[in-house]
Amino acid sequence: MMKIKLIELLVVVFMVVSLNKSIHAQNPIIQNVYTADPAPMVHNDTLFLFTGHDEDETTEKGFIMKDYLCFSTTDMVNWTQHGAVFSTESLGWAAPQNANAAQVEFRNGKFYFYISPWSALEDGGDCIAVGVADSPYGPYKDALGKPFISNGQTTYSKHPWEDIDPTVLIDDDGQAYMYWGNNSLYCVKLNEDMISYSGEIITFDIKDKEAFGSDYEEAPWIFKRNDTYYLFYAAHIPEAIYYTTSSSPLGPWKYGGVVMKAGAQGCNGNHPGVIQYKGNWYLFYFNQDLPGGHDKKRAINVIPFDFNSDGSISELPHSKAGVIKSVANLNPYIRTEAETMAWEEGIETASNNKKGMYVTDISNGDYIKIRSVDFGKGAKSFEANVASASKGGSIEIHIGGIDGSLLGTCFVTNTGGSQSWEVQSCKVKKVKGIHDVYYVFKGSEGDLFNFDWWKFE
Repeated sequence: MMKIKLIELLVVVFMVVSLNKSIHAQNPIIQNVYTADPAPMVHNDTLFLFTGHDEDETTEKGFIMKDYLCFSTTDMVNWTQHGAVFSTESLGWAAPQNANAAQVEFRNGKFYFYISPWSALEDGGDCIAVGVADSPYGPYKDALGKPFISNGQTTYSKHPWEDIDPTVLIDDDGQAYMYWGNNSLYCVKLNEDMISYSGEIITFDIKDKEAFGSDYEEAPWIFKRNDTYYLFYAAHIPEAIYYTTSSSPLGPWKYGGVVMKAGAQGCNGNHPGVIQYKGNWYLFYFNQDLPGGHDKKRAINVIPFDFNSDGSISELPHSKAGVIKSVANLNPYIRTEAETMAWEEGIETASNNKKGMYVTDISNGDYIKIRSVDFGKGAKSFEANVASASKGGSIEIHIGGIDGSLLGTCFVTNTGGSQSWEVQSCKVKKVKGIHDVYYVFKGSEGDLFNFDWWKFE
């Protein structure tokens, strides 16, 4: 009898855990769009994440990647979506569906976006192009009107797919370097204008096992810690992440070991992105864990990590928990964009020139989770900027879970159109301290309303 009750209890616990797995999981960090090739950058106390974008219509037959997306965070748990900031189509001379891995670097008041599209010019093949903007949010414009690095401009390339995956480092002395390559690894010294280079293109010997281990495939990512240069890269297929180190940006390199095993993240490919932010180190990578995901419809993840006392890096496991502890708390008393979230179920985002980004395609039962919201001494009311062409619906404000304590319900009425925006509000129960907040959307069938921003008073 006791054994039966124990089994029944375990079944119930398993069901509860299964039903709430998305409540506790934090990876992948973006759930409403397929992303790949993470490229983090820190600027003015904000971490920006630039990503590739696997289109919804992508099949397992081949990649469809037309543009690059931008996300930002100040706490490492809530991510604000800013939409597409650069596209291969805007170049005019590149194939429209090959927006391969990229990285953004800031210098002298401008942001430089190094991308690797497929050239539609006569020489063809993968190449490296540079976009430039005055803001990290773009829009980025073609800086040269032609490839920066391509088969037609140099004689070192052996294959048309070698010139991809650029990564850039500006060293402490101000000298900038760019590395890139698939089944090859190249480096060049960038000039201060960041759109030209000096000297010869350097070729590293990727067959040197003392430098690169058993294999080097692609996706290099360069960074410096103390006096050591670290180069992460993807190795073999399915791709593991390896690393190598040097006391100089130009080598010689010494193989360090495996950072993440092949298949540990559940995807044939991988692309590392490493950054230090607010005193912590983070590894970005991708898998295929989103619904409908596969090897060419991917999803970016992030995990914290640290270095051993000798500077080495221990093998890191893929983690669905992601970043457990935020590095800052969210202030609910300033306007927060609705497209800022730690997790979501069901919603989509959209944008237009007048409104910018907003949350849309909201249906009954969908929700948005925001982590580490600091209410301080407590709030009295809640307001939301919304637009509805239907009967509307409501925003239930919970803490601790989608079925957690209900602080209040903001009823959204018809505003006269899906782009007719109004601020609607409600009273809320007083709650103090730091909580995870869940906006649970309720209403009848179909699209309920659009949601632009929110704020507590």
